Amino acid sequence: MKTLEPDARLTPALAPRQAALTQPQGTPRVLTAADSTADAAMARYQHLSRAIAGRPLPLALLDVDLLEHNARDLLQRAGNLPIRLGSKSIRCVEVLRRVQAMSPRFQGLLCYSAREAAWLATLGFDDLLVAYPTVDTADLDAVAAQLQQGRRIVLTVDDAAQVGHIASRGRALGVRFLLSIDVDMSSSFPGIYFGMRRSPLQTPQAVVALARTIALTPGAVGLVGLMGYEGQIAGLQDAVPGQSLKNMMLRRLKQSSVRELAARRQACVAALRDAGFVLDFVNGGGTGSIESTAADSSVTEIAAGSGLYAPGLFDHFSQFHNAPALCFALQVVRRPTPDIATCGGGGYIASGPAGADRLPRPYLPAGMQLIAQEGAGEVQTPVRLPAGFDVEIGAPLFFRHAKAGELAERFERLHLLQGGEIVGDAPTYRGQHQCFL
Repeated sequence: MKTLEPDARLTPALAPRQAALTQPQGTPRVLTAADSTADAAMARYQHLSRAIAGRPLPLALLDVDLLEHNARDLLQRAGNLPIRLGSKSIRCVEVLRRVQAMSPRFQGLLCYSAREAAWLATLGFDDLLVAYPTVDTADLDAVAAQLQQGRRIVLTVDDAAQVGHIASRGRALGVRFLLSIDVDMSSSFPGIYFGMRRSPLQTPQAVVALARTIALTPGAVGLVGLMGYEGQIAGLQDAVPGQSLKNMMLRRLKQSSVRELAARRQACVAALRDAGFVLDFVNGGGTGSIESTAADSSVTEIAAGSGLYAPGLFDHFSQFHNAPALCFALQVVRRPTPDIATCGGGGYIASGPAGADRLPRPYLPAGMQLIAQEGAGEVQTPVRLPAGFDVEIGAPLFFRHAKAGELAERFERLHLLQGGEIVGDAPTYRGQHQCFL
């Protein structure tokens, strides 16, 4: 696989440099989401407040030291396997470049949109795997243009109809599309569907049948990979405070699911091999499932991204604890009561099933709480302040998004904190006038 060369135009904060897989000297103390030390949290609040003083709010703030700390943690958890960065969870070109420059084991990108992959290819990225199927003509045309320029972009399929659409466009354009088959990684237990509604391919026989469809499709498509996202392992917290019974049940479900999925994936890989198919890669995982995915001998690479920013929905996993690297600051604009401060903006609600866990997390000062009747609003967000804490109108309060990359859709730039100071900023996809879904 090709390793992307760093871009010399990066901001100073993200200029490439060699990074050992150890905590670098001078890195500020890592304050994890689980850190309950009041003094440490208050010091962190005061530090961040000073760092952004005088800057227009709201703003998004990325701590590059903590980003690198989390990247090293992902590498350690993955053992010797390469990691394909999930762009959906990052959505910032300079961050993608910076993390890839840290280690040759950060190989390739797992993209969420075909047009996104094509755009990234125009910026010099290569070895791009699109994790979600598409049959949109504009998508396929954009990918084809990059294939003709020598870039490697792999599309994902799980249905013969998708293969037909892609092959038809390939013949029309005179290109050969590379394909990866997406295997279902969900588990069905008595009375419980445990997983994501993704691929319909649940057996080795179904996978081989689709592979043969690809092989028998004249010229315009070729099978190069297999992928499977075990979302119920990678994305479900299993150590949430106050939910001991639910946590125990989830861990047991995960353990059973991991065993089943490893056997399923291995059987699919073996069946493809026995049928004469040669795969370039077998992709699996997610930030929350790195250990179990890496233990599967059939997997050749891990996908991960959310662990770099460490959003709220990744605070409470039993096997790892990343540091909150990305947060956002809102300005206090009202003081309706002595114990409540109201901020401007802040209604950055995460996708997924509607619920309190999709709301932004009050972060610093520690102990802030959203008001249940209002939550986080489009134009204002009130919070109940911790006991003994007072704040002036105009001061910042800090929050974290429930998910990782979605915050980048709300801001044009990430302000970069490194060595305790703001050292520059990096445009998000939105800041580069890109919107893919």
